[in-house]
Amino acid sequence: MRRGPAGARRPKRPRLPLRYLLPSVLLAVVVVMLLLRGYVHSEFLADHRVRPPAATGTVPQKVLDGGPVLDARGSEPVSHRVPDRNIVLTFDDGPDPEWTPKILDKLAQHGAHAVFFVTGTMTARHPDLVRRMVEEGHEVGLHTFNHPDLSYQPPDRVQRELAQSQLALAGAAGVHTSLFRPPYSSTADALDDQSWPVVREVARRGYITAFIDNDSEDWARPGVDEIVRRSMPRQPGEGAVVLMHDSGGDRSQTVAALDRMIPRLQEQGYAFPRLTEALGAPSPHSAVYGARLWKGKAFVAAVGVSEGVTGVLVWALVVAGVLVIARFALMLALSAVHAGRARRRHRGARRGGAHPHAPPVTEPVTVLVPAFDERECIENTVRSLAASDHPLEVIVIDDGSSDGTAQIVESLGLPGVRVLRQPNSGKPVALNYGLQHASHELIVMMDGDTVFEPSTVRELVQPFADPRVGAVAGNAKVGNRQKLIGAWQHIEYVMGFNLDRRMYDVLRCMPTIPGAVGAFRRSALWRVGGMSDDTLAEDTDVTMALHRDGWQVVYAERARAWTEAPQTARQLWSQRYRWSYGTMQAIWKHRRAVVERGPSGHFGRVGLPLVSLFTVFAPLLAPLIDVFLVYGLLFGPTLRTAGAWLAVLAVQGLCAAYAFRLDGERLTPLLTLPLQQLWYRQLMYMVLMQSWITALTGGRLKWQKLRRTGQLGAAPPGAPSDTRALTPPGAPLSATIASPHHTTRVHAGPRADPRRPDSSSGRTAT
Repeated sequence: MRRGPAGARRPKRPRLPLRYLLPSVLLAVVVVMLLLRGYVHSEFLADHRVRPPAATGTVPQKVLDGGPVLDARGSEPVSHRVPDRNIVLTFDDGPDPEWTPKILDKLAQHGAHAVFFVTGTMTARHPDLVRRMVEEGHEVGLHTFNHPDLSYQPPDRVQRELAQSQLALAGAAGVHTSLFRPPYSSTADALDDQSWPVVREVARRGYITAFIDNDSEDWARPGVDEIVRRSMPRQPGEGAVVLMHDSGGDRSQTVAALDRMIPRLQEQGYAFPRLTEALGAPSPHSAVYGARLWKGKAFVAAVGVSEGVTGVLVWALVVAGVLVIARFALMLALSAVHAGRARRRHRGARRGGAHPHAPPVTEPVTVLVPAFDERECIENTVRSLAASDHPLEVIVIDDGSSDGTAQIVESLGLPGVRVLRQPNSGKPVALNYGLQHASHELIVMMDGDTVFEPSTVRELVQPFADPRVGAVAGNAKVGNRQKLIGAWQHIEYVMGFNLDRRMYDVLRCMPTIPGAVGAFRRSALWRVGGMSDDTLAEDTDVTMALHRDGWQVVYAERARAWTEAPQTARQLWSQRYRWSYGTMQAIWKHRRAVVERGPSGHFGRVGLPLVSLFTVFAPLLAPLIDVFLVYGLLFGPTLRTAGAWLAVLAVQGLCAAYAFRLDGERLTPLLTLPLQQLWYRQLMYMVLMQSWITALTGGRLKWQKLRRTGQLGAAPPGAPSDTRALTPPGAPLSATIASPHHTTRVHAGPRADPRRPDSSSGRTAT
């Protein structure tokens, strides 16, 4: 351990757990794989310029008049011609996975050999074809890595082009080569003052340059007969180096031309040897061993991984796009259905009832407010409940607060407000403790940082007129939306959470009653064992349990609650990490609903798949839209990429505008939607990745306490300033409400001691 100046021991710097680093590492790996893929596909650093012909004042005349094979490694360049009755077939730009094998098959069929001038990019992507070339006795030469016109490039770029091509060749076939052909070259007499220095530079590095005698111009696809005509020797019996291509487009005419030309020339006594074989020179191949060999293999393997990863990512992008569009379509369609039902329901309520055949629900309600160190917010929370237009009692459960939360509530002296105290045991234990002391059958639960409107409780309990309803989700809204991060969460709450709840309400598979604003039948809660601490998302857990017990869970969009959202990225990360991980825990806990019957089976086969797709899997893939946006903007096609991304953004904007209209919100925050998509979505992706890694590695996530500011006043927007008297404890209960008929498993009742110590070590906040 390190010591300070006075010899005191310094504490070790805490190490960040591996699961916190893995999302960043995985993202870095994806970026590296995409960059490598872009490089070997010549999507960046590619140079497609071709220099026009220049003067030939510096090119030796004997080179211009010489043969197609040029050895300029010595002090004086030496040219070589192919002997008579020999045709050296050369193929540029490959290997190609479709056409190179067919060309190799034709060469093998007719007993001919050739020289393949391969690019490093294609060699790295298709090493098996280069290996086959060598194994079948053909020669391989370099055609640079990215196929640039080297007359435009400085010497260091020329060196990189050669070295990287040799690296790919070593990894593919375990050899290096001394043959080279410059891109965009032709016959030796086409050398000029711009290309001659390149030949000299390449020769200085030990390469023999191979030009051509005959150009088949097969790249233009002029027809099989024309390719054959251009490839034939100009004079009977004359030897030649013939240029063809095995990549760069449709080479079916090239394959057909070989099938005609080779037999015809063989009948005339021509041979089709390798280049060095025709010249009587040693093989250009030299075996590679040791570190150079393994570097080459590692490079080729990395390219193979990048190709595979990119292929998976492309399919994942397609899946993500389908899921995003499907979710938007489903939300829009079912939200419209829900909105229509809500309008009819509220018209019925004005005529005397919230349920078609039931009077309004007017019985008193117990509001449970679990609180841990909520001194900044708790007064506003309780005062907002005092302004309610529905009879209620308030129970604040102080979960071991150390900041005087309980004393603040007691000092208010509001009638009908009680404070219960317990040692710090966690939110589920606090809620169960409050349930034990509740006076009424209908229970409303809210967070200690939330403010209700006067009508919130009344609107929240009206669906209980239907005896089949066991729980009701309210409409949680972000109150502190002045800052950008608050505005982004406001968009998410309105667009994501509330449109989702409308959709799930229509499908009868609501997955979560939000902790900020939700209502329950107490009897229904006891039937499922009360609030459970098995997961970190106790609200999702208990909602799924109610579905499996046969209860309906619905959404009351007019029951608005204003909550204080996290105001820093760190706090947002902590909150969403817990939500994400807790949701995954709840899905896993209730996975058997998929194979059960009745209401439980309906939720298991409709609700669980939708929650899994849209909450756990789709957000994991959604950032690919932005990754490929950046990739496409950098490496092209830029306009098409930008257009596709803007189209997706437009769809999201339309959905958000519709959601805002349904909620009666101003559209101004949607101006920040593009920036939200670029920054906020990445944060949510990292959170979800960390949750996956925590789940897969068996990590244990502790509760995190968010720092509150108390910005929300006791009277939310549109609320009157006066307060109403609260129903005192012990008010008479209404008649017992019938439970729905069902055949699912019934729990024995409340746990023996809901005040038991929490079993989760390290849980420090409600």
